[in-house]
Amino acid sequence: MDELDAYSRTVSAVAAELTGKVAAVSTGRGSGSAVVTGEGVLVTNAHVVGGSTGGRAEFVDGTRVAVRVAGSDPLSDLAVLRAERPGDLPAPVRLGDADRLVVGQLVVAVGNPLGLAGSVTAGVVSALGRALPTRSATAARVVEDVIQTDAALNPGNSGGALADATGAVVGINTAVAGIGLGLAVPVNATTRRIVAALLADGRVRRAYLGVVGKPAPVPAEVAERHHRRNGLRLAEVIAGSPADRAGLRAGDLVLDVDRRPVQDAQGVQRALFAEAIGRPLAVTVLRNGAMVDVVAVPTELG
Repeated sequence: MDELDAYSRTVSAVAAELTGKVAAVSTGRGSGSAVVTGEGVLVTNAHVVGGSTGGRAEFVDGTRVAVRVAGSDPLSDLAVLRAERPGDLPAPVRLGDADRLVVGQLVVAVGNPLGLAGSVTAGVVSALGRALPTRSATAARVVEDVIQTDAALNPGNSGGALADATGAVVGINTAVAGIGLGLAVPVNATTRRIVAALLADGRVRRAYLGVVGKPAPVPAEVAERHHRRNGLRLAEVIAGSPADRAGLRAGDLVLDVDRRPVQDAQGVQRALFAEAIGRPLAVTVLRNGAMVDVVAVPTELG
């Protein structure tokens, strides 16, 4: 009974802290939830705002605030809203770090499912490191390190908060993947960079390398010598791409990009933000048993 009481107290405390800071958002293209993350700033999903330029945020206390879309990034499924009257927003949430989550950890989801404002559900982190395919008009990508939870998520939860037991927001709920299976974009260093770029520029500039691959094990002798188990096996190098011009080939096993270890496609994506555009990028691959270094110069993803 004590354990149940402790659990209930934790969920209730998180709910009390967050329900007033998660709004129901309606735009010309869709509806969902949004989280107050800064002075006059809310974060939601890109698929919630669609192509809209503005809309309205409504809080559980009845406060209604006109908002405009400051920036949207379909490839991360994140969007940033600015309130027309910043002073009408409640204090922002505390942001946590999803990179510190562990499977089995308690999480609480706050949002507006099915139009029911201020709804709270609880569950655990079911899995970490999931990948969520996303697409824009010109490119496709996977959102890395997505959080999987069994906290009940329904239409309208998108853009809402996923918080840990301390009330720190560690994810932005994004999708219902099935019965008892919800997904959230992690709040981590990458997410913070994306939100900062959207606030500053209204978009996220990314570099383009031109490779397609999947994780593959590193041969035992190489793994022991270089202290890694996996790399990215290139299945395709796009003709005429920066990777092609640099001499990368299908079958290469990518071990490092920009002198940092790579184990999957997400590892490559981490190196391909705006600062990589037009800058020589060192790529180390294993080819026919030999280590090969090439230098690619990424272009801007259009």
